[in-house]
Amino acid sequence: QGGREANQVSDDYRYQDGNYEGYAPNDGYYRGGDEPAQEEDAQSDVTEGHDEDDEVYEGEYQGIPHPDDIKEKQKKRGPAVDDEYRDRAELMAERMEDEEQLAHQYENIIEECGHGRFQWTLFFVLGLALMADGVEVFVVGFVLPSAEKDMCLSSSNKGMLGLIVYLGMMVGAVLLGGLADKLGRKKCLIISLAINAAFAFLSSFVQGYGFFLFCRLISGLGIGGSLPIVFAYFSEFLSREKRGEHLSWLCMFWMIGGIFASAMAWSIIPHYGWGFSMGTKYHFHSWRVFVLVCSLPCIASLVALKFMPESPRFLLEIGKHDEAWMILKQVHDTNMRAKGEPERVFTVSYIKTPKQVDEFIEIQSSTGTWYQRWLVRITTTLKQVWDNVLYCLTAQYRMNTLMLAVVWFTMALSYYGLIVWFPDMIRYLQEEAYESRVKIFDEEEVSHFTFNFTLENQIHRNGEYKNDKFIGMKFKEVRFEDSLFEDCYFEDVTSTETFFENCTIISTVFYNTDLYEHKFINCRLINSTFMKEKEGCHLDFEEDNDFLIYLVSFLGSLSVLPGNIISALLMDKIGRIKMIGGSMLISAVCCFFLFFGNSESAMIGWQCLFCGASIAAWNALDVITVELYPTDKRATAFGILNGLCKFGAILGNSIFASFVGITKVVPILLASSALVGGGLLALRLPETREQVLM
Repeated sequence: QGGREANQVSDDYRYQDGNYEGYAPNDGYYRGGDEPAQEEDAQSDVTEGHDEDDEVYEGEYQGIPHPDDIKEKQKKRGPAVDDEYRDRAELMAERMEDEEQLAHQYENIIEECGHGRFQWTLFFVLGLALMADGVEVFVVGFVLPSAEKDMCLSSSNKGMLGLIVYLGMMVGAVLLGGLADKLGRKKCLIISLAINAAFAFLSSFVQGYGFFLFCRLISGLGIGGSLPIVFAYFSEFLSREKRGEHLSWLCMFWMIGGIFASAMAWSIIPHYGWGFSMGTKYHFHSWRVFVLVCSLPCIASLVALKFMPESPRFLLEIGKHDEAWMILKQVHDTNMRAKGEPERVFTVSYIKTPKQVDEFIEIQSSTGTWYQRWLVRITTTLKQVWDNVLYCLTAQYRMNTLMLAVVWFTMALSYYGLIVWFPDMIRYLQEEAYESRVKIFDEEEVSHFTFNFTLENQIHRNGEYKNDKFIGMKFKEVRFEDSLFEDCYFEDVTSTETFFENCTIISTVFYNTDLYEHKFINCRLINSTFMKEKEGCHLDFEEDNDFLIYLVSFLGSLSVLPGNIISALLMDKIGRIKMIGGSMLISAVCCFFLFFGNSESAMIGWQCLFCGASIAAWNALDVITVELYPTDKRATAFGILNGLCKFGAILGNSIFASFVGITKVVPILLASSALVGGGLLALRLPETREQVLM
């Protein structure tokens, strides 16, 4: 029996002068002509177009074993046994051996396909998806000042809106990253982007705070799932020598997303007229237009992705040889045509596929109801995802996973904590400067006077106001303390941070104002009337939106450009580990200089320096995470680590924001120590730049 199998193998492969030539499947799928396949004249894609003087192109696959070697292995293995009677551990060992052979063969195939038009097209398509992730991080921070007025948000609600997106991203990264290893890169990325686009679009129209919060949560879930898929997907079309550099170039789109969001916020939100109203209940203000515009990169990527193929590496992993071969041939032909060499022939005829050990049970349409069948499929898939998660913690990968988890977490805690802390500190410095310019009026007496202008940043103490009118005016940061209002009339008054403390108000009428009960602190109201109070909250874009915050975010995003370029050029020269460790340690040093940031300009400068220094660590982390795990666990592992990263972002935002205006010492020391610890631990990770993609 062993001899017959060896003879069959020698019929399939022809060994000539050390090179293995064509493999022709029985269905004639790869034949060059329409004639039936015959041993003498069958032409495969390997030999089609070749004559006796043709050279063997560099990168032609040389790795199919010699029939003698196969025969020897079969002798050692003994009689063939059906898979159903073999131990699972034995099947897994065979699969591991197959995967190692496939990894080296696939590397040779990708080198033969070359790096050209196909990879650059995919680069821009996936770049738009990564850009959408960068936009999502900034959107809430930009709309918050306007949304809090439009939706009457309290301080706790504002904090929840800021954190809900990260919560969605955390769940999405783990869930959709895991599904990408089971359902496919392209399919899950389309699902991810579709969820984000749909709910981001919907969130711009909803009026209620609860529904808006829900939409941003689901939108974050979608875009969070895209990040691990994008890097796993793109890496599987790159050769070893191109992988580090081009994955780093891809990271630039996150920066472009931040720049896009900042520029759009700067140009759209301050324009109050860029909206419309339907009655008194529905208002579509300019900040909602901004949310709508920010969904465009996601929609563009979603449309373009429909024209891109699935990852052939993933298809080979699940045993779909023919589909993978066709895609690799498409990559090869696209690149060769772009290089002006359309005559170059794709020389690969057979690709190793790993042993399939998963048990799939096809559920017949007559079995149960439709929802029972779907329930079985969903629970089976989720169980496989959970098994993949546990596999990342097995002995083979446990140490790498734990070290990467610490590095991802410390990096996220410091980076996301500080990028929220910087704008808050700048805003705090502005408020301090604003309060220092307050005007104080003591014991003023005003009677029979009409106020129809804006009062801002003032304190009035022990004043008397009799028979005065306050009509069509605005109060901003105004306090009346121990004052008397008698026979006064307030009409169409809008106020921001305005309070009456220990005042006596006699025979006074309030008509169509937003001077609500909570703005009168320990006051005595005698024979006073409140009529037709203003409903809802009111936006004043000239006052409530701070152009400087947009500028800070824009400069912070732009400052990572030098770091992106340097990391891309040096990633394959100095290695991933040195890049992570060096970048994190330099970023820690930058944190210490924040002690000297006592002005707005100084804080902006140190923020730009910190962002520029830390981006190299982010890029290298993305690359090494892709390279450390095998294809069938790659997106799952990336999703777990990225989910942990978002958890670090939630903690960083909460902790750092709580110390604004109290002390700078705790945030700076916490960020610095986390970066130093994570950077030193990163130096113990294995280097992967010479490693083929398993």
